[in-house]
Amino acid sequence: MSLWAILPVKPLRRGKSRLAGALTEDERAALNEELLERTLRTLSGLKELEKILVVSRDPHALTIARNYGAKTVQEDGQPHLNTALTRASVVAQVHATQGVLVLPVDLPFLTQDDVLTLIDRAGKPPVVVIAPDRHHKGTNALLMIPAGQIEYDFGEGSFQRHCKRTIQSGARLEVVDLPSLGLDLDDPEDLELIRKLEAQKT
Repeated sequence: MSLWAILPVKPLRRGKSRLAGALTEDERAALNEELLERTLRTLSGLKELEKILVVSRDPHALTIARNYGAKTVQEDGQPHLNTALTRASVVAQVHATQGVLVLPVDLPFLTQDDVLTLIDRAGKPPVVVIAPDRHHKGTNALLMIPAGQIEYDFGEGSFQRHCKRTIQSGARLEVVDLPSLGLDLDDPEDLELIRKLEAQKT
């Protein structure tokens, strides 16, 4: 099965604006770069993924992606996540990929086993595999076979909308609820939790 991972990446110096009260702009930029590189390292070691495609407006983020052997798409016009993901999926489909896995780069505890779990649940297409955030509101991973099975609807409350779109499309819905996939880094509360968990690990 041909499967591409699509990583949407906000400009590194502008991402994580909700952490402005806890981190300086330079610290946020460094954190965003570290998260991007960590995600690329995790995914690049998986033979189950034919290609990684990074979509961003940020030339520096795209350069980092290419250093890890990823394909890149430069966003233009008004930034809009769902539009950017749709364009990236079209690029993947042109290269005859059967499925796409959309992953944000702000999952600090993402592992290769997490990705393999998502892929294992994607047998017998048409299928959409969704990993919700820890609040069961947002979508932290979305794998669909075939690519384009449903329209992207990321944003507040996207988990329920993606589930509904999947059922309406006639595809099989699989929900993967893992703590490591559920914890994304969005606000100071997430940052504090991540620091506590990392301290426990060490």
